[in-house]
Amino acid sequence: MISRETCCRVLQKALSTGGDYAELFAENTVNHSIHMISDAVDAIRDTVIAGAAVRVYKGMRSVMASTVDTSESGLLACAEKAAGALGEGTAPMDIVLKERIFGDIHPVKIVPSSVSNREKVAILKEGYFGAREYDSCISQVSGTLAEVDHRIQIANSEGLLTQDRQIRTRIAIEAVAEKEGQTQTGGSRPGRKMGLEMFETILPQEVGREAARQAVTMVNAGYCPAGIMPVAIENGFGGVIFHEACGHSLEASGVAYGRSQFAGKLGQQIASPKVTAIDDGTIPNAWGSINIDDEGTPARKNVLIENGILRSYMVDKFNGRRMGMASTGNARRQSYAYTPTSRMTNTYIAPGEDGNEDIIASMEYGLYARDMGGGSVNPVTGEFNFSVNEGYMVRNGVICEPVRGACLVGKGSEIIQNIDMVGTNLDMGQGMCGSSSGSVPTNVGQPLIRVSSITVGGR
Repeated sequence: MISRETCCRVLQKALSTGGDYAELFAENTVNHSIHMISDAVDAIRDTVIAGAAVRVYKGMRSVMASTVDTSESGLLACAEKAAGALGEGTAPMDIVLKERIFGDIHPVKIVPSSVSNREKVAILKEGYFGAREYDSCISQVSGTLAEVDHRIQIANSEGLLTQDRQIRTRIAIEAVAEKEGQTQTGGSRPGRKMGLEMFETILPQEVGREAARQAVTMVNAGYCPAGIMPVAIENGFGGVIFHEACGHSLEASGVAYGRSQFAGKLGQQIASPKVTAIDDGTIPNAWGSINIDDEGTPARKNVLIENGILRSYMVDKFNGRRMGMASTGNARRQSYAYTPTSRMTNTYIAPGEDGNEDIIASMEYGLYARDMGGGSVNPVTGEFNFSVNEGYMVRNGVICEPVRGACLVGKGSEIIQNIDMVGTNLDMGQGMCGSSSGSVPTNVGQPLIRVSSITVGGR
């Protein structure tokens, strides 16, 4: 993308006022999506994001400048702006870049851009009509097939020069069910860090049917009663509670400044001994996986919590300076226009030893949250509020009638202490996580778990 010689000159310019570390990040990203509604293709969109950013450190100061002009003169001008913001200083010695190829642990068999829109529309229609034809009470369906081809190049004053290419594919089907003037929605949104071969194992029709099934189930459901009770949270996207209420509090962007409920607690018991939590960017072809992070550090598996003991944080280079810790391969950014910081990749609660049937059987009265929705969280305190997309009452160890309108209210540090049963059926759910460095793809996951006591909002 950018020659070695140009990278060297740009980094030299960035350090010309006495900076002690400089980085050049360049990207070229192509986004393609097809949208369906009202039984027809509504839109086909293509967007290209191309540009570069120069970042400079000087002690505990960090400055970034970005540009869409990736010519040598444009990059030098960008570097000069970043250097100028740091003030005056002495220029360093020459920079020598050595290219590194880290390899690709996420092979792609069918690059989406090599396949015609006609074939992609056929895939999307399978999912769309899988939902539309599921039940007569389905009143509306929408569907999107999206692909991303993300190419990056990173060079820094430590001598690193490297590149990576990240291809992702995702299908999302949303269905609306209507009955007696009431409407409820359902959705299914699987994605992978792979090409169109994703649909060899994820069948579009089944994606659509799952979205419709959830909508139909909920439109026939009564309202959830409120109270404090045990809750069983199903696998897959159920992991969003750990991601939001605890995961963000383990990112160095908060920990480094003491703005985290878990700051200063390495080696301490912060969760139930049943809980082992991991962030792993190396899972082959998983939605949140990477080969290298956006600072050029190779992805790795980080054990965050082991049997309830806090073992590690997720750390980027700059915040690692303040903490005295090395990067853990978690620096991520939406695009060159954002400053990278510590972010999650594939974050999950590891499988336990409790039988899934035993978890439900242990509940005399409670809620089974089959599918979680969105919510809000304060990463400093860990206080959260999450909706339950699909829930069921449990009585005498049996899953009974579906209920809607449920939400879970609590505090992350308390919830992970109250997880008293962890099942074996680990699964992942896909999402886009928003934070100070923009929106990035992340996996959330867990097996079926039981929280012994949590506040359930309802009627």
